[in-house]
Amino acid sequence: MSAFYEVAALLILASIAGALGLKLKQPVIVSFILVGMLAGPAGFDIVRSTEHLELLSGLGVTLLLFLVGLKLDLNLVRTLGTVALNTGLGQIVFTSVIGFLICLALGMPPLASVYVAVAITFSSTIIIVKLLSDKRELDALHGRIALGFLIVQDLAVVIAMAVMSAITAGAAGGDGLGGALMGLAAGAVPFLLLWLFVSKVATRVLDGIAKAPELLIVFALGLAAAFAALGDYLGFSKELGGLVAGVALASTPFRESIASRLASLRDFLLVFFFISLGAHLDLRLVGDAVGEALILSAFVLIGNPLIVMVIMGAMGYRKRTGFLAGLTVAQISEFSLIFVAMGVALGHVSAEAAGLVTLVGIITIAVSTYMILYSQPLYAFIEKYLGIFERKIPHREGEITEGPAGEKYDVLLFGLGRYGRALHAKFSEYGLRVLGVDFDPDVIRQWRRAGGDAIYGDLQDPDMCETLPMEGVRLAIIAVPPHEIGVTHDDPRGSLVVALRNGNFTGQIAAIARSETDLALLRTKGADIVLSPFADAAERAMERIFGIGLETGRPPVTLTSAESEGRAG
Repeated sequence: MSAFYEVAALLILASIAGALGLKLKQPVIVSFILVGMLAGPAGFDIVRSTEHLELLSGLGVTLLLFLVGLKLDLNLVRTLGTVALNTGLGQIVFTSVIGFLICLALGMPPLASVYVAVAITFSSTIIIVKLLSDKRELDALHGRIALGFLIVQDLAVVIAMAVMSAITAGAAGGDGLGGALMGLAAGAVPFLLLWLFVSKVATRVLDGIAKAPELLIVFALGLAAAFAALGDYLGFSKELGGLVAGVALASTPFRESIASRLASLRDFLLVFFFISLGAHLDLRLVGDAVGEALILSAFVLIGNPLIVMVIMGAMGYRKRTGFLAGLTVAQISEFSLIFVAMGVALGHVSAEAAGLVTLVGIITIAVSTYMILYSQPLYAFIEKYLGIFERKIPHREGEITEGPAGEKYDVLLFGLGRYGRALHAKFSEYGLRVLGVDFDPDVIRQWRRAGGDAIYGDLQDPDMCETLPMEGVRLAIIAVPPHEIGVTHDDPRGSLVVALRNGNFTGQIAAIARSETDLALLRTKGADIVLSPFADAAERAMERIFGIGLETGRPPVTLTSAESEGRAG
């Protein structure tokens, strides 16, 4: 069968499985991985042209991390570097040490225990970034922290792979570990120089080609692929190469245009990544490892989030932030399978160990996907038990969660995007005091630098309303676009309306609607005013066109039927 026929069959299977998954309210990621398992060698063995599938998969992963890099402000390293480093390294040490002891207790040989313990240490950056992007939580505080320590983990993966390559080279008579590490260090120099070149010259280059949108997209794709290829060639991962390419263009004024145009292509190519991941999960190697896999899976699903919560709680973060960030490390990575496969190739571990890690991967990826998608109900269910993970004063979030002391406001404005900024300008003209609320820490800092009052707030946080200064507030405006969260189809706007009412807010509540369904939902939840930005803008435009409220003093525009027909002709 030709590669084209295989790809066509996989897309049809993915469409059917995805539709069934949506009907049953199951994550599409799990559906696509199941398609890969069914189409792989352990299933119907449809996939024969694995090199083509790997190519599409690699492009999808590169593009995903490239788009993440486009939105990655370098200030993130400065503001969140400490917590990212502490949680990333802390989780690695905890999982590898405790995992090694668990493996020994299960009767595994010491060397195999080392391999399995290291393998279950890595978490999947690709899956987590995709889930957080779908939930629109990548820019939230916990999303940014999670991205930070996942990058730390990726760097640890690079080092682990370098050590493995050194062992392989030593076995073949090479230079060993020292040569491999020197090669990595030498390879980092041109990588850094190329990144500096692109970061300094990119804006001028893009100015010249942005007049042709197609050329702009081709350039962005070429840059992402080039960085990924260079990273892979120098001993880094393709993922880190794509991420660096995105960061190099993050300071240009074209990043939003590039990101919006490439989002759909990213989602299409990632289908092949998840199918490829499922195809590599060979259930024929599992054997009698079910009991051991369940124990190690429980350790990854529970132990990893716990250590993240402990570290973040000790550093002064709220228990909710620690919990949501901790869920992102409750699975193992695709690199885990590659790492243990290298051990099998070297003869250090048996195929049964590879089967064990494969089964742990299947269990943890599937279960953690549900945990992340249903993170809010899960948090609400166990919140009362999480008090030990929060300091009496969570000072780390105090900077962005507290407004000016003693201030009173007329309006609470949720969402500080373009529409929110326009509303704020109008309220200021009328002399009203406005407190902005947003989930993006960078937006909060920018808003404050511009002279506005703003605090951090996540619409899905059930405790958020308790921290808001509601005394004297006459109006609350939810100026965020309508969107559903995961497979739960839960719109946070409706939840916020209910939370405000339950919090004894006595003022009026206004919210944005984009459809009749939106309008009915918000009315049902208790919104007093429903804003329709497009309809309102069209009405205002018609008022100006036909002379209502014209400031020029000219006669209003009047069109009779005859004039209309004449102009139409």
